[in-house]
Amino acid sequence: MNYVVTGGTGFIGRRVVGRILQADPQATVWVLVRRASLSRFERLAADWGDRVRPLIGDLAVADLGLADDVEAELGAVDHVVHCGAVYDITADDARQRAANVEGTRAVIALARRLDATLHHVSSIAVAGNYAGVYTEADFDLGQDLPTPYHQTKFEAEQLVRTTAGLRYRIYRPAVVVGDSSTGEMDKVDGPYYFFPLLAKLAALPRLTPIALPDTAHTNIVPVDYVVDALVALLHAEDRDGQTFHLTAPESIGLRGIYRALAPTAGLPPLRAALPRVFASGFLDARGILKVWRNMAVTQLGLPAEVLDAVDLPTTFTADDTREALRSTGIEAPAFSDYAPALWRYWAEHLDPDRARRSEPGAPLAGRHVVITGASSGIGRASALAVAARGAVVFVLARNGAALDDLVDEIQATGGQAHAFTCDVTDSDSVDATVKDILGRFGHVDYLVNNAGRSIRRSVEASTDRLHDYERVMAVNYFGAVRMVLALLPHWRERRFGHVVNVSSAGVQASSPRYSAYVPTKAALDAFAEVVAAETLSDHVTFTSIHMPLVRTPMIVPSKRLNPIPAISAEHAAAMVVRGLVEKPVRIDTPLGTLSDAGRYFTPKLARRILHQVYLGYPDSAAARGQATAAPPTAPPRRPRKPASPVRAARRLGVPRTVKRTVRALPGVHW
Repeated sequence: MNYVVTGGTGFIGRRVVGRILQADPQATVWVLVRRASLSRFERLAADWGDRVRPLIGDLAVADLGLADDVEAELGAVDHVVHCGAVYDITADDARQRAANVEGTRAVIALARRLDATLHHVSSIAVAGNYAGVYTEADFDLGQDLPTPYHQTKFEAEQLVRTTAGLRYRIYRPAVVVGDSSTGEMDKVDGPYYFFPLLAKLAALPRLTPIALPDTAHTNIVPVDYVVDALVALLHAEDRDGQTFHLTAPESIGLRGIYRALAPTAGLPPLRAALPRVFASGFLDARGILKVWRNMAVTQLGLPAEVLDAVDLPTTFTADDTREALRSTGIEAPAFSDYAPALWRYWAEHLDPDRARRSEPGAPLAGRHVVITGASSGIGRASALAVAARGAVVFVLARNGAALDDLVDEIQATGGQAHAFTCDVTDSDSVDATVKDILGRFGHVDYLVNNAGRSIRRSVEASTDRLHDYERVMAVNYFGAVRMVLALLPHWRERRFGHVVNVSSAGVQASSPRYSAYVPTKAALDAFAEVVAAETLSDHVTFTSIHMPLVRTPMIVPSKRLNPIPAISAEHAAAMVVRGLVEKPVRIDTPLGTLSDAGRYFTPKLARRILHQVYLGYPDSAAARGQATAAPPTAPPRRPRKPASPVRAARRLGVPRTVKRTVRALPGVHW
């Protein structure tokens, strides 16, 4: 026989194709595939062989986007298996309608022109919120259809049922989960949305008294049962015009799912049942309460749309299906039999938190860290420190030769590093670099926005130098923003990413003579605060380090004209490492925190002190436009391992109790 299969590269469809090839050794299968998905088809076809051929088209395009002469190429076709659809309860109405309704309309027309039997994969979603027994003969019982997915699947099946002269069979799978043997699943859907919450419960002590309400009933079947049953029913004789429920004999609720997963997931035992009223008020919320409910579950990683369909009041019968499959031995297994396989596969491949897991005692081991401005100073020292802790470091700067030397040094000590010449002020350069890193190495975990430039010059000497402000902003602010924007879609998809912005203590102190530099760092701080509030549910977080003065080549022209002694680049790198490991919102120095407090509580006094600093520490000769001899350059020294905050405090003679108290304060680096 010859077959046309839509959705043949999808989760269910590709298994249907494989099962047809096994069931019919002489079969030729044409798979409707979008041109953009040809590479995916070719990977699958390597296992299928030459009996499977691509049919270039698209469900969302008029007449499936097929060429005019395609039907002559297809020849005689016996069965059209329509698996293609948008199986996503969170998708918008327009997208679902284009594929599920209009796509089905076009597939029906194709089946009629080919004089083939249409096998339409519908869904139990057509029953909507019908409360009662729903048989295979039932369809329109006046049920409420709560989401666009329910509505479009209902309309698609209605088209199949009402098209004159069409031979058809309809299959209504329940909620399809992974393979009952391997647990393999392609996306988070249905009960998988609740797995992250269960994973958090696994961290509780075994003695924790867990009590759940008897709610969230649904009907669940593994994908291998759906595929085996569908292909067997497809070839069954004299079944045209029938509808088959590919469902489990019984629905299962939240408590049943918990019990089935508990041993494998390490969950505390379920010790008590709660009345359904404990959940009904939450699930059935209306008005403003529903708005607040939806916002709350979004922060937990749950799509709000799921709550509108989480509790299924319908009981599905499958008498016709069981009778038709009686001689095949195909039947739906109990959820408890394959739940361990589902959990193991989810934990390894689908858990949205899996990217955030780290090795115990080695939080940076294996992490992919991008560091900008890595050719010297803080960036170079940070790359060495991060690589020494087992991370894979991607060092970025304009000076390619200096980066190569840094990579050689890291690799000589057994670390992993890769150099990328990149100008953060150039959008094309940033986009190309990020694309190259993701293409070659798969993912990025952390970004350290360190690239920057500083100008110490009074505003009096800057009135004809607007370009100073523009070029500093181009690197310190827009360069960092470019990097974040380039990586943000990747991080949202992985549900994990962290940015460490190397800011300045000058933001807290409003340091005089830095009117070009300090505002760029203040803008970056504000950017991080705003974006962090938006990306919290995506688990994309930010740390702003208000770095004190650091001994780097950038401060050479004015290093003796600053009132505060500079720290070493290695000390600064230790602060960057803390930002990556602990991920605090801010890391401030005690002096910076004191400056912050002075600006809030004694603003006039603080400004008077800062003016005195301005008067006492004049512009450097370079800032005044006077020629100066270049300072001698010292040979590069191998950086020493930075002292821990505890040892540093001990050398300063700080009492142990004070040291512990200060270190515990949020945002204070000691």
